[in-house]
Amino acid sequence: MAIRVAVLGFALCLSVACHHGRLMNAGDKQAVGGTIAGSVTTTDRNVPLAGRKVTAVDTDNGMRFDATTGVNGGYTIQVPRGRYRLEVELREGETIAKRPAATRITNSDLDARRDFEVTVKRGG
Repeated sequence: MAIRVAVLGFALCLSVACHHGRLMNAGDKQAVGGTIAGSVTTTDRNVPLAGRKVTAVDTDNGMRFDATTGVNGGYTIQVPRGRYRLEVELREGETIAKRPAATRITNSDLDARRDFEVTVKRGG
């Protein structure tokens, strides 16, 4: 039984993952990576922006990895190793007041506090 569990565990390590139509296997150098995390809020930092798409774009090959912000404005995106710029979905009357700098992810990195601040134009 122990041998069967070990073989099953090894098989899971070699399993194939797919993201945005590109297959990556355990031998692919990009299959191992980390997590980018942060939040999207308004400039007064009291109002989280939920339901916003945040995209990590690999600056070397253009691959895109998306997440949607939660009710607290937070997001996490698991990505392969690489260098990424981050984008956030804006709505009418909004501009970016603060954008996180590009980030580099290596094995098992957690790059937290990649926060956006959005200025919301008030109607009047």
